[in-house]
Amino acid sequence: MSAQLRNVDLNLLVALDALLTERSVTKAAQRQHIGQPAMSTALGRLRRMFDDPLLVRSGRGLTPTPLGESLEGPVRKLLADADALLAVRRRFDPTTDQRAFSVIASDYVALVLLRPLLRRLAVQAPNVRVHIRPVQEDYADQLRKGATDLVILPRDVLPTQLQFPHEPLFTDEYVCTVGTDHPTVGAEISLEQFQTEPYLAYNAGPLPSIAEQQLDALGISRNVEVTTQTFVLAPFLLYGTRLITLLHRRLVLSIQDQAGLRTVATPIPLRPIQELMVWTHAVQEDPGHIWLRQQVRQLADELDTSTALMDPIPD
Repeated sequence: MSAQLRNVDLNLLVALDALLTERSVTKAAQRQHIGQPAMSTALGRLRRMFDDPLLVRSGRGLTPTPLGESLEGPVRKLLADADALLAVRRRFDPTTDQRAFSVIASDYVALVLLRPLLRRLAVQAPNVRVHIRPVQEDYADQLRKGATDLVILPRDVLPTQLQFPHEPLFTDEYVCTVGTDHPTVGAEISLEQFQTEPYLAYNAGPLPSIAEQQLDALGISRNVEVTTQTFVLAPFLLYGTRLITLLHRRLVLSIQDQAGLRTVATPIPLRPIQELMVWTHAVQEDPGHIWLRQQVRQLADELDTSTALMDPIPD
């Protein structure tokens, strides 16, 4: 070991990774479960160690200097390699071990799959924390850099040749949905009515909306009057209006009573969606990560064996 390495507190690299990821001292401190003053002290030590500001104030956040930006990839790789090395003989005990995981997923997945996961962890793994992060265009970079542990996304929005380990979790289908008090839509809706009724469209932001893509490919026009960028908000906008929309069936099942929803036979045949769980080779054999994937897989299996999915939704 070199004298230079002996004089380095490797915990500072963990702090540097958090700072480069969050671009905020406050958020980096929250990520590491320490106080903001302690993270500020760590940043000061890092600046002295590298003889560089590393991150500088920019608006309400921090922006890496050229040196700080160049360190981002190597630091995350070093930490991932160290974690893999320590995991060789390490066992993971969810009842006692402390661990924080980051999961990128849509609000729809968070509601139907990760919410049951959080309830399970509260009982079985009280010291395990899960940070649910919204889907961004750079999800692949976040995985590659070790900034997130899992990504859960539909197969349709992922590359055909996926470079990461992955497995299917569950399937869902789109159903035409209206408020229970819709004045003109009955038990069925014709294609003409689907195209003329006021329509609530989902704009997925950085990633394409699968339902809207399919409708466009089929040449199905819509009378779009409202758009939203969140799956879970959309159903709560229907009751008391003439709006119609396409929603995930599992989502409707989970909130139909609270949101005042009912479904009607969809006049357009749409492909079902399949949600995939994606991770990296760096954590493939990590005991804690294996345990997390097992929990997610078990809950997904319970979703797919639920008879509620096959039953009609009552009006």
